[in-house]
Amino acid sequence: MSPIRLLLPLSLALLAACASSPKQNVTVEAQDECPVTLTAGQNLILTLPSNPTTGYRWAIQDSAGGVLHAISPEVYTNPQNTGLVGSGGQSTWRFQAFAAGSGRLRLTSQQPWEPEVEPAQTFDCAITVN
Repeated sequence: MSPIRLLLPLSLALLAACASSPKQNVTVEAQDECPVTLTAGQNLILTLPSNPTTGYRWAIQDSAGGVLHAISPEVYTNPQNTGLVGSGGQSTWRFQAFAAGSGRLRLTSQQPWEPEVEPAQTFDCAITVN
């Protein structure tokens, strides 16, 4: 059998496998996008509105550590690039699903020097990994 005849079925099989696999990154930008279901190996990219110049910072309270692990620290960006002091931006975290199960990804936004005060915002998302 010629190599070309072998290459065509293998190429089609590879193409079919790629088409049926889930996308590698799942992006969540709001509470209403939860709950989230992932497969092992998928990345979860969480992006929340943020403005650290006001003193309010997002802090991870529960990282769904049994099913997710962080693959990068928080990254703050100002996508509008307005140049205005105090203008808001976004904080982004990247996690990878590594084990089947479920957990909660919970973050709170508050001023760290006032831990007794209720958080200004809370993000709470149920995570399931298949």
